[in-house]
Amino acid sequence: MPFSSSCSKVSMVLVVSLFVTSLMAMAASAGNFFQDFDVTFGDERAKILNGGQLLTLNLDKASGSGFKSKNEYLLGRIDMQIKLVSGNSAGTVTAYYLSSEGPTHDEIDFEFLGNLSGDPYTLHTNVFSQGKGNREQQFHLWFDPTKTFHTYSIVWNSQRIIFLVDNIPIRVFHNLETIGVPFPKSQPMRIYSSLWNADDWATRGGLVKTDWTQAPFTASYRNFQASTTSTNSLTEQSAWQTQGLDAAGRNRLRWVQQKFMVYNYCSDLKRFPQGLPAECRRSRF
Repeated sequence: MPFSSSCSKVSMVLVVSLFVTSLMAMAASAGNFFQDFDVTFGDERAKILNGGQLLTLNLDKASGSGFKSKNEYLLGRIDMQIKLVSGNSAGTVTAYYLSSEGPTHDEIDFEFLGNLSGDPYTLHTNVFSQGKGNREQQFHLWFDPTKTFHTYSIVWNSQRIIFLVDNIPIRVFHNLETIGVPFPKSQPMRIYSSLWNADDWATRGGLVKTDWTQAPFTASYRNFQASTTSTNSLTEQSAWQTQGLDAAGRNRLRWVQQKFMVYNYCSDLKRFPQGLPAECRRSRF
């Protein structure tokens, strides 16, 4: 066999092998709710549908419902498409977050606080490290999150945590261990989500109660993806591992925080009369 022909065949085998490896990595990272999650409470109120491609949580007066990931994750990118409870969702909370376990747990939170029909949801975010949270930032969204699915993402690497909505950054929590701020990077975390009644605090500080005549309330989930070193090919790993914000990303973050942020712990001087937390003294962008 001529040398050139042999080389061509070897090259073709390598290309096919790399292509198959890439497809396997993509398949590993694309979620199936049967394979990737367990129902944690609510019995039949949590339903996995369409061959594992759709999950719904329901809340009625007797109980809410929830699920958690079978796997733990240590750094990575997590994406989930969610369609929130429609209509009068006052008193309900749809939580979607990463968390480890124990009194010194780490946690990265999205919580969606329901409201009366026509009033906006409040998106509540928080970061816990070594059991300490109290780092709340809250936003209204620039769209109706009940009409269709939107993508809510967490990028978690050793330098920062980025919260994204439809790939638009809304918050960045930087690793500032150099000035004594603990950063979650050593405890593997599971993905959790739940739909539950919190009408003692969720809507206008508890003034507006859940209207049970509207039950059952339903939140829907699809297109889960987890990108980690164990699920991505070598060429894909660097994207989330080093991801930060470029100039365009910083402009989008500034737009969200100036137009849609409704609470920032770093601006709450009454809450911290002895001085704002150390991370608040650094640039938020």
